[in-house]
Amino acid sequence: MGLLSKIFGKKNVAEREGEPDMVYVPSEDERMNWAIEKANLTLWYFEQSLKNQQPYQNYFSIKVLITDGDEGEHIWLTDPHFDDEGNLFGTVGNEPVNIRSVKFNQKIGIKRDLISDWMIIENGRLIGGYTIRAIRDGVAEKEKAAFDNSIDLYIDEGVDHFKANLETPEGAILAIEKAYKNKDIDAAIACKDFFEEAKSLLSVMKMEIDQNIINETAEVLKLSFINNIEEHGFPDFSTVQNAFPERKKVDETHWVITEVCWYPDGGKSVQLLNTYKSPKGWVVLGPAGPQE
Repeated sequence: MGLLSKIFGKKNVAEREGEPDMVYVPSEDERMNWAIEKANLTLWYFEQSLKNQQPYQNYFSIKVLITDGDEGEHIWLTDPHFDDEGNLFGTVGNEPVNIRSVKFNQKIGIKRDLISDWMIIENGRLIGGYTIRAIRDGVAEKEKAAFDNSIDLYIDEGVDHFKANLETPEGAILAIEKAYKNKDIDAAIACKDFFEEAKSLLSVMKMEIDQNIINETAEVLKLSFINNIEEHGFPDFSTVQNAFPERKKVDETHWVITEVCWYPDGGKSVQLLNTYKSPKGWVVLGPAGPQE
């Protein structure tokens, strides 16, 4: 049985004799919407890996939305590759349920803006596969081990390859950690907004505040940040791998991000980080909850 057959061979699916089953997840499901967004934000890693495959990487597959009139369906493609214009080509990995414009094992080409997921197996571990994770998140906790065993995949939070820039909350976190790795305090400061951090801190303290108090507090926070690094050194993220399994929206400009850090000894930590969409992009304000 192929990997796609194992993935699709679950309950809450449409059964088809002799073919892999198709998993149904409501399109309005927030988990699935985040999964698709996450897949597209990290697609660069899939493309880079496809061009330069490593011995520990195998089973490259990509998921796309195929429409047929008013019907649409997300289909996995095997043997994927991109042309010079970025268009995607691959082989249909399962028999469609709702559409008739493509069939199992057919080679097709499709625009990249229709990509909804990607996956690579690295040392037996699922990387990407965000829609698979969204389905798994909907499974009862006591049934998760059986789910994992049935598709023969090691599924943990994985490793998320957001770009380390200020275009996303997760990218801002990676950008400040990159600055720590490079021991670049100016780059680390550029990933912060001490004024907004001061506003958040003062609001929690329920103090009467004005612009001067915010400015003074922001300056104290900046000096404290610099002094802490000068006294204790940069946090060590040189060998850390990161996953970002969850976002929580506070408002349009404030998001709390769950970050999982994996360490070479097999250990991990989990922390909640406040991020803010400033005029220069997303920045990191500081911890939002207890670390594990």
